[in-house]
Amino acid sequence: MADTDPLAQDELRTGPAAPIAVEPLTAPPDTDRSQTAERILNQDEIDSLLGFDLADDDGADSTGVRAIINSALVSYERLPMLEIVFDRLVRLMTTSLRNFTSDNVEVSLDNISSIRFGDYLNSIPLPAILAVFRAQELDNYGLLTVDSNLIYSIVDVLLGGRRGTAAMRIEGRPYTTIERVLVQRMVEVVLADAKAAFEPLTPVNFVLDRLETNPRFAAIARPANAAILVKLRIDMEDRGGRIELLLPYATLEPIRKMLLQQFMGEKFGRDNIWEGHLATELWTTELEVRAVLDEQKIALSKVLNMKVGETLMLHATPDSPVELRSGNISLTHGRMGRRNHSIAIRVDAPLTAAARKAVATP
Repeated sequence: MADTDPLAQDELRTGPAAPIAVEPLTAPPDTDRSQTAERILNQDEIDSLLGFDLADDDGADSTGVRAIINSALVSYERLPMLEIVFDRLVRLMTTSLRNFTSDNVEVSLDNISSIRFGDYLNSIPLPAILAVFRAQELDNYGLLTVDSNLIYSIVDVLLGGRRGTAAMRIEGRPYTTIERVLVQRMVEVVLADAKAAFEPLTPVNFVLDRLETNPRFAAIARPANAAILVKLRIDMEDRGGRIELLLPYATLEPIRKMLLQQFMGEKFGRDNIWEGHLATELWTTELEVRAVLDEQKIALSKVLNMKVGETLMLHATPDSPVELRSGNISLTHGRMGRRNHSIAIRVDAPLTAAARKAVATP
């Protein structure tokens, strides 16, 4: 071993195999780490990190930083009662559209999603009819979009088209008056079902405001505002199409607390039996009411020195108003009189603000 060491050292210094032998023996342990840390990402890896893909601009399945940016919208899953309302709408529409078309109609719920209002207007496939409706109790608007396939299918069904043949679609012309009137009747049926679907939760009356064919004229919210988009599929044997119902979050804001409730049954968490029993008991509850003719402030010493036979003079006259009280709450005022053989009070004024507040306070 002592004789071979100098030869081995000479080969390491001067021989052709010197680089191969030196690298594994003398390479510092941090060489691989420094090379990995200085590695530069290529363009595909950068696009994947940021979530941008030039081949797919719709952003439906975005990832990375783009997904974080688009996640600013509120998810509809935070409103669990809303899905129950739309399930009820599907059942009601199935029955009402069968009666409307006298045909076998199947309504299905495709999906419920959150979307920016401006993005939705840009994604509407034209030609289409957009129905702008007003939610009166909520004091805001909504949008109902009927695609061209459903428009021609409804017209074909209502005007006696043959079964087994697809609806004829004519391109390059606006919708006629007959087509608009028939679609308007169908939209009114859908809005009536939407009113019935919201009825167990809160009374909302949806009234059709106008029909538009240009999305620019159907702007009911700002482009950046969030909205709930409900896509419904309507099938009539071999014909059909889609209806899209869009409700801005501003429209649902007054009933947001109700929509946050958990679904507990078909009655939307309400017990009608208990409500009826409570109403019945309230109507039969007895309330003590006193008629106050006059009030005076007297010294306690005078009250203690009163004797039988003394007269206490009142400041009230026969025409003075009489105050009706329940406990310490003043209810109303009236006039004292006589009915048959009984002394009576005729009420001349509505309930006071204190009485209404006491009734409204649980």
